[in-house]
Amino acid sequence: MTELLQLPNEGAFVGRAAAPGTAHPLVVTVRGDAVVDITSREAPTVRDICEMDDPAGYVGRAEGRPIGTLAAIAENSFQAKRDAGRPHLLSPVDLQAVKASGVTFVVSLLERVIEEQARGNPERAAGIRADIAELIGDDLSKLKPGSPEAMACKMKLIARGAWSQYLEVGIGPDAEIFTKCQPLASVGFGADVGLHPISTWNNPEPEIAVIASSRGRIVGAALGNDVNLRDVEGRSALLLGKAKDNNASAALGPFIRLFDDTFSLADVKQAKVSLSVTGEDGFELAGSSSMAEISRSPEELVAAAMGTHHQYPDGMALYLGTMFVPSKDRGEAGKGFTHKTGDIVTISTETLGALTNRVKLSTECPPWTYGTSRLMRDLAKARLI
Repeated sequence: MTELLQLPNEGAFVGRAAAPGTAHPLVVTVRGDAVVDITSREAPTVRDICEMDDPAGYVGRAEGRPIGTLAAIAENSFQAKRDAGRPHLLSPVDLQAVKASGVTFVVSLLERVIEEQARGNPERAAGIRADIAELIGDDLSKLKPGSPEAMACKMKLIARGAWSQYLEVGIGPDAEIFTKCQPLASVGFGADVGLHPISTWNNPEPEIAVIASSRGRIVGAALGNDVNLRDVEGRSALLLGKAKDNNASAALGPFIRLFDDTFSLADVKQAKVSLSVTGEDGFELAGSSSMAEISRSPEELVAAAMGTHHQYPDGMALYLGTMFVPSKDRGEAGKGFTHKTGDIVTISTETLGALTNRVKLSTECPPWTYGTSRLMRDLAKARLI
């Protein structure tokens, strides 16, 4: 449909957009080459659609009005050249909790252990990586968390003195689930994503996020960038909140693709997630990972996050984790990859399109000022609730 979004020609998509003259965010879908406003009293939020028995069916039959072409709105969504007088895309979730799963690909477990062993120092990472790979190998993709084989691998690492809290959540019986940001704090396609200014070693985390209703039913999926500060988290796992939850550090989009006859959870499980980073300094990084190598299924992760032990009345968006931890040197040999402001990050799959964002410091990104109370007031003024 448009090169920027790379959306497939089929599927039921729902998202949100800001439009001039309208205080509240619009609930939108894609029809042909048009973005269509389907906001209504029946479904004034994306959360309301995700709570329905047939979200894709509702989106397909909902009445609406076009607000612009997909290509024009995508182009105007880039923060650097945005025209406030024209519509632009927002994060496709609103009232949902935004949660994330950690260390769900056993392959990336070693990078987490390396971060902790390096104590946030990228210069030590290469040597530790080689040491651990020599001890246990580097093909851990078939290791099932909690299995006897996983426990044997853990014991080898403990014997080497490389025990880590990440081992418990990476190959142990319990998943790591944490809060990525508050409802309405995530950013969408084209927005700037933020790095805390104290960080000097950081990276994108290309992921798929599933969207679950309050009943724990997975109804769709979107792309996500779970921006990570490797030095901060590496100093202490107790700094996870500081490493993960900063202004504009959670990107989702471009839309939620709802499950229907053309797209299901099986497609999510087989998706190939691609990443590209292009810097103003000419640096380029590209890679991909397969969701087929995830060590815990999306259903298992949602069940770990919500159930009789924990309820989410407005549902959740749950990042499923990444296996792609860039280690390509950027500059001096042995120092690995880290972002520079101005980097353009694109995460894509054939089924979900592309999510593109520019990297800035979190202190330079637009402050988060539109919260739940403001949304409720704006919807009430528009007589939508």
